[in-house]
Amino acid sequence: MPFARSLRCRECGREYPLEPLHVCEFCFGPLEVSYDYEAMHRTVTRASIERGPNTAWRYADLLPVDPEHAVDIHAGFTPLVRARNLGEHLGLKHLYIKNDCANPTWSFKDRVVTVAATKAREFGFDTLACASTGNLANSVAAHAASAGLDAYVFIPSDLERGKIVGSSVYGATLVAVDGNYDDVNRLCSELADKYQERTPGGRRWAFVNINMRPYYAEGSKTLGYEVAEQLGWRAPEHIVAPMASGSLYVKIWKGLQELSRLWLIDSVQTKMSGAQARGCSPIVTAYEAGTTNIRPVRPNTIAKSLAIGNPADGYYALKVMEESGGFGVASDDAEIVEGIKLLAESEGIFAETAGGVVIAGLKKLALQGKIAPDELTVAYITGAGLKTQEAIEGALAEPLHIEPTMASFEASIGDPVRQSVG
Repeated sequence: MPFARSLRCRECGREYPLEPLHVCEFCFGPLEVSYDYEAMHRTVTRASIERGPNTAWRYADLLPVDPEHAVDIHAGFTPLVRARNLGEHLGLKHLYIKNDCANPTWSFKDRVVTVAATKAREFGFDTLACASTGNLANSVAAHAASAGLDAYVFIPSDLERGKIVGSSVYGATLVAVDGNYDDVNRLCSELADKYQERTPGGRRWAFVNINMRPYYAEGSKTLGYEVAEQLGWRAPEHIVAPMASGSLYVKIWKGLQELSRLWLIDSVQTKMSGAQARGCSPIVTAYEAGTTNIRPVRPNTIAKSLAIGNPADGYYALKVMEESGGFGVASDDAEIVEGIKLLAESEGIFAETAGGVVIAGLKKLALQGKIAPDELTVAYITGAGLKTQEAIEGALAEPLHIEPTMASFEASIGDPVRQSVG
């Protein structure tokens, strides 16, 4: 990791060594990895990136880990799909879908966990853990299995069944907590403080989104890098991304800014719009009120992967929204379901509820004229729909039930030959 220089507090600017730290001991601000960009600029080129593997590790020089020790299950470099049908429906001529459903555990979380798991192994941890609304649990369990680490994943007890199965299959220990994600996260913060050093059983725990958070969060930058590269080394004019903690949204922006700083793309003129479920929309609510003062909420939405009522990066998300000229948008549960169906029916991509949030938000922004028809727009779909089937089961047509005869079939739908001739 030749270019990662230190951890720096986002608030007071104090620097710390590259260790398992995540909070400034002076002002309690969050820590973020800082880099030697001048040295990076002398080494990193478009050609050097393009020679890399077709995974997130093609950007290894831009990440705070040693790729020689990578815990790599081939996350990243997912399809950027030209969404012509959906674009025509919404009146957007240059619409693309970044389809992160194609990752190994079917969500973008594989990007952040490949970085966090690698860093945890560098630090000598032997147990990988997390607080999760589901997708992160799946990814932590899979990466731990690949790395030969023990895994403990803490989830709300009402999590979708598909996400529970998607974690337990890898052999992780699942801990279902009676409470919402914020309750789970508070518990895990206490456990991380206690178990970071060796326990009587000889184990050291790396909570990927707590004591590993500065490194973990950097994995999301690859979503900015990839889109720019896949567009021919240019930034989009408009991005619509989901927001839970706000970290993904902020790091996409950071990734684009870094590429510009390294002269790999031109200056970034991207509007960053963020989408939330109305039943858990503390960031968008603050945006609509014209304030950066985020008030925590108790989640009440089918979009459980976005159900973080007290978003750690909410303030920074609002600052990015303001700086970029983007918008905040929220949709109710019915609109989320319609968004899932619209994307599936128009582009053949079955997204989870977070994807429904993005498509519902994209539709609102387009209809309100906040995305111009000619803007090159990218919507980020961060997880696959088979994990959250419960959300749409009641909104889909039932299959036709027939006897195994031509007559029964034609009685069900009418004779298609006669219909076409008519």
